[in-house]
Amino acid sequence: MPRAAIGLGSNIGDAAGNVLRGVAELAQLGRVVARSALYRSPPWGVTTQAPFVNAAVLLDTELEPRALLSALKGIETRAGRTATYRWGPRVLDLDILTYDDRRVEEPDLQIPHPRLHERAFALVPLAEIDPRFAGARDALPPGERAGVVEERAR
Repeated sequence: MPRAAIGLGSNIGDAAGNVLRGVAELAQLGRVVARSALYRSPPWGVTTQAPFVNAAVLLDTELEPRALLSALKGIETRAGRTATYRWGPRVLDLDILTYDDRRVEEPDLQIPHPRLHERAFALVPLAEIDPRFAGARDALPPGERAGVVEERAR
């Protein structure tokens, strides 16, 4: 069964609760085999907004990448996400970071995520549950990694 790495983030309302509810919803799409801790991180892109809570999940799923993306968008919508602007605040954001070793290059779906190796908020939780990403995490500037801080256990 294919294994997808999913990044989760939220910075509206109960951000930690939103991420945890997102993890619970992901379990409906397959089997969650690992979940990182929750991490607080500064906003990326548009920095004049609340900090984010982020996590990563490894999900064994029978859904193909396009169907998985559609299912993730449905979870976001049910969580109350509405369109704002690029890198803006969000109730719940779900991204396919990897899908086995597959590469997908479509206008609205790129796997692996094209900016994964630039983003501490994605790499820190992902490396926690998938050691293959420890080198990419460690290659980030120390100041960026330091901005991603583990939340209290929840």
